[in-house]
Amino acid sequence: MARLGRYIEPGWPLRKRSCLLQLREYDVSGFDQRKTGEEARFAHDAELKFKANARRNKLLGLWAAGLMGKTGEAASNYAVEVVKSDFEAPGDEDVFNKVKADFAAAGVAQTDHQLRRQMDELMDTAIEQIKNEKK
Repeated sequence: MARLGRYIEPGWPLRKRSCLLQLREYDVSGFDQRKTGEEARFAHDAELKFKANARRNKLLGLWAAGLMGKTGEAASNYAVEVVKSDFEAPGDEDVFNKVKADFAAAGVAQTDHQLRRQMDELMDTAIEQIKNEKK
């Protein structure tokens, strides 16, 4: 009651006080609903970003496996390794470094620029795939 003191006059009838308290609760609940909506949108966007990164890494692993001559089960296993490598550190550097090191070990000639460009293109592909799944 002390917080709402500036809204309620001490001499007001009890009925007016309760109406004003109910009005105040509606104002707060509207703000809370908006806040909750923003939080839900942020969580949804973060989930989509996570899914897009995971999908991009899988596509990158399959692409890299093809360049290294891996097919079938070996290519799928390598794609899973690339996806798992993203959990080592925040950002894309851990994935980039893994694929680059694997290319060097397999004797595949790819420049840093080519690899990063492929990662960007596959991110666009992953985002489109996830958008199409929602429809």
